[in-house]
Amino acid sequence: MTRPVVGVAALILMEEGRLALNDPVAHYIPEFARVQVGVETVDANTGGRRLALEPVRRAMTVHDLFRHTSGLTYGQFGDSLVQRQYRENGLMDPRQSNAEMVAKLAALPLQCQPGEVFEYGMSTDVLGRIIEIVSGMDLDRFVAERVTQPLGMHATGFRLIRQDGAGLALPFRDSAMSSALFAYDEDNPPRWHSGGAGLLSTAGDYARFCQMLLNGGVLDRVRVLSRKSVDLMLGNHLPPGADYGGSTRGLGINAPLPDLGQGHGLAVGVRTERGLCPVPGSVGDFYWGGALGTYFWADPQEQLLAILMLQENDLATRTGYRSLLRNIVYGALED
Repeated sequence: MTRPVVGVAALILMEEGRLALNDPVAHYIPEFARVQVGVETVDANTGGRRLALEPVRRAMTVHDLFRHTSGLTYGQFGDSLVQRQYRENGLMDPRQSNAEMVAKLAALPLQCQPGEVFEYGMSTDVLGRIIEIVSGMDLDRFVAERVTQPLGMHATGFRLIRQDGAGLALPFRDSAMSSALFAYDEDNPPRWHSGGAGLLSTAGDYARFCQMLLNGGVLDRVRVLSRKSVDLMLGNHLPPGADYGGSTRGLGINAPLPDLGQGHGLAVGVRTERGLCPVPGSVGDFYWGGALGTYFWADPQEQLLAILMLQENDLATRTGYRSLLRNIVYGALED
């Protein structure tokens, strides 16, 4: 659930006039000016797959990074020829810096045309690098100085911050292999401060972040974002007629699919319609989840928030608990 925090960090820069949604990504990272799109074909005779390259129809923008329409993907979420290149080039290496990650990523083809497809992937990681370039700070420092410290999130950071003797919650290791990006080693913490993953936090800290958004950008008289920036963040930003990548439905109740009555805002999912999602909620609620089952949602209509700090390897188990939590919380409401 790092993405919404990093999204807020980027919106702070936007409020200061240092970043704009319609800015081309190449304005900040020139290597992306040369990126092309990988188009996969199958040989009719041999059945072998080939990858051809075609020019982008329009430039990738900061807006695309926020809403996952950049054309970037995740190497571990499929086996396309582009995704194979992601894996071969070590894009999830915890020893890399954001600058090194972006240099590798910009040299690879896009999975799809910018602006045309919701493809869950490394968009927020690139946004994190843009925050570094614009602010002149490492991402971890900017997030700390402008988001977590002002909100009193004292146990939240890219390194483990022990409080009252508490350590790090870990998933059960006797089940299937973890799908986390990489294991956290307190003695050798990752060098990579990813815009898309890796923050460590507590339920209490993350509740403060959610409450700030529910309050319209302010908490305990500390304003992080303006009310209108929060309003912009929590609207549906997916363009009409957008397609959806093959891994989208695997996001479960987080999937921003029209047939679920859901869309995607700026670094969060949003509910747009009544009666289509299989779990209770309200139009306007916003949410996201993490790699091992962490999950939050906040409902402005009911003025409630809920946070699930689950660490579970099994996909079906963590998916079930996310739905169960929604049913239990809304089932407890009384007029």
